[in-house]
Amino acid sequence: MFAAASAVACKDDSAGQANAAQTPAQAGTPRDTMNGKSSPGGPGGSGRGGGRAAAAITLASTDVAVVKRETIEAGIPITGDLHPIETIGVRARIEGDLVGVFVREGERVGSGQLLAQFESSEQETTLSSAQADVASAKSDLATAQWNLDQSKDLFKAGAIAERDLKVAEQAVESGKARLAATEARLKSSSNGTRDTKVLAPAAGIIEKRLVQNGERVTRGQQLFSLVRNDALELAASVPAKQSTAVRPGQVVHFVADARNFDGTVARVSPTIDPTTRAITVYVTVPNRDGALKGGTFAAGRVVQRTLKDAVVVPTPALRQSQENGQTFVYRVASRAVEFAQIQLGVIDERAGKAEVLSGLNEGDRVIVGNVGILGRGMQVTVLGTDDQGGAGGGRRNGGGGGKSGRGGGRGKQNTTP
Repeated sequence: MFAAASAVACKDDSAGQANAAQTPAQAGTPRDTMNGKSSPGGPGGSGRGGGRAAAAITLASTDVAVVKRETIEAGIPITGDLHPIETIGVRARIEGDLVGVFVREGERVGSGQLLAQFESSEQETTLSSAQADVASAKSDLATAQWNLDQSKDLFKAGAIAERDLKVAEQAVESGKARLAATEARLKSSSNGTRDTKVLAPAAGIIEKRLVQNGERVTRGQQLFSLVRNDALELAASVPAKQSTAVRPGQVVHFVADARNFDGTVARVSPTIDPTTRAITVYVTVPNRDGALKGGTFAAGRVVQRTLKDAVVVPTPALRQSQENGQTFVYRVASRAVEFAQIQLGVIDERAGKAEVLSGLNEGDRVIVGNVGILGRGMQVTVLGTDDQGGAGGGRRNGGGGGKSGRGGGRGKQNTTP
């Protein structure tokens, strides 16, 4: 709500015409821009000997903020697009015909879930043959081992020559080698049979399905694109002069898709881009519920430090001198407007707060936003507070208060919505 401002100027017969507009000394002093209008009467009624009436302004309670002690954060702003933490291309490990494709785009899948199936009769036959060979090799090895044990006993008894013992030992070694070879073939056959089933390598969402049922594919051909969106990542550029203030592990507050999210600085580039004179910061944002989509634009702040119990003023209350650039606020004291030159510390643009190092105290009231023309000494009425209806506030007539008398003119009030 904007305030309605009124300016009343009185003319003294002995002093001549007076103007209510004031010119500041801009060394930290804002420009008072009250325009007055002369009135022949003075406050109090008739006669020509009246003085100058104070200008007045009526404010809503939302136009006045109280200086408080709050927690404020110092940070570095970053922006960018959020991307999935990982995009996996699922490829065919064998060549063959697909007899089933069981997922489509947009479906969420779990790790190890069956995505597609190859025709597998050849692989199953090879596997069965390898299993039989392994069983045969194990039997032959067991027989060779029994013969070796018998040969050792006979050799100790002197019943056979040493040559026969060596032959038995060689038969055992040959049996072990054959068993190892058949087990290797069995493992290869098992892998071939396993590869006829296309399984999800991780939990995620199917981004693209590139094959259809009955299609023949070659070894290495991409079948699906799988997106892991349980976490998103943002790559943002930070000016080199601020690079030393960014470290892995720092918290990042984000606004994305009209919602607030928190992330963490995961990595920081070790080099500065010679073109942009900036470093790249990688921020990880948890997204377990999938609320954020890849490609969403996000704006945030890397939190450098958190200040507790700081004297804080809303940023809409801050104003700047046109002459020397010094910051000041309009403060309401004793139901009148006065200016206060302040020194700022940390400014949290995301929260709309600024730390005040000097110039204001806790409990001070300041005017926020654009409420129209303000001037030092202007009387203030704040609707809905104890200041409502106070001295100099509200809508009232300046100039003469009485109806009688030739000198009791009526002051005119101009209101601005």
